[in-house]
Amino acid sequence: MNAIVRSHWSIENSLHWVLDVIMDEDNARNRKDHGPENLALLRRLALNLAKLEPSKGSMRGKLKRAAWDTAFLFDLLAQFACPQMR
Repeated sequence: MNAIVRSHWSIENSLHWVLDVIMDEDNARNRKDHGPENLALLRRLALNLAKLEPSKGSMRGKLKRAAWDTAFLFDLLAQFACPQMR
């Protein structure tokens, strides 16, 4: 039973917490049609691309850097275009 509870909380802590704290997903105001699903997909894509980026630093810092620096953003997107097994 403990293993089941631990596995649930590892998912909660590794994905949902990051989406809520870093991307403020709980306060999203989109409620109509397919908007929530589409934006959730884009948030997870951005999170996964930032996780693949090898530099040290926080996830929030990587996402802010991608917003401010177009060269860094293009590097992240290039990882999506040419995925490598890790």
